[in-house]
Amino acid sequence: MEELPHVWCDEYWKMSDRQTNIMRVQHNNFSFIYDAYTWLESAGTVPYDPYKESRLVAVLGLTDPSKKVRDDYRLKGWVGPTEEIYGSRWDKGHFIANSIGGAVDRLEINVFVQRRDLNRGWSAEGRRYREMEKYCVLNPGTFCFSRPIYTDETSRPAFLEYGLLKATGELWVELFDNR
Repeated sequence: MEELPHVWCDEYWKMSDRQTNIMRVQHNNFSFIYDAYTWLESAGTVPYDPYKESRLVAVLGLTDPSKKVRDDYRLKGWVGPTEEIYGSRWDKGHFIANSIGGAVDRLEINVFVQRRDLNRGWSAEGRRYREMEKYCVLNPGTFCFSRPIYTDETSRPAFLEYGLLKATGELWVELFDNR
């Protein structure tokens, strides 16, 4: 598992046609690998480009189901009203669900534009996605990860690779279409 971040960074560099600014951010039990591209723009290292956004490379860690109520106010404030900005097909999803230790407050890198039917479990893919999250809730300390796959330079992933290590030692990995 220690090699995964290196493999993911290599894969990210292959899919990104731009200079990167990769950093790791630790929050609770999760390590977020993040491309802070806009910092390069701010520093004048690269010219400003409205189509190139900072974005998550991957996140991994051990689940720690939350007893706290989610701060929806903070989520609602991220970018603005969801349907107004993105349309009715989209939600503000979490790479790591609040219910398993993910957060929004001071950690907006955990939020992304996600297909609503996937996020809410309304499609077959969505039910599988929610089943994986539920496994993590019911099994505290489960190793899990989320890795977005991009086909452009924005922060909206085209696909999500989501995985967890079951108590039996079985690795459960799924690829979800987010287009």
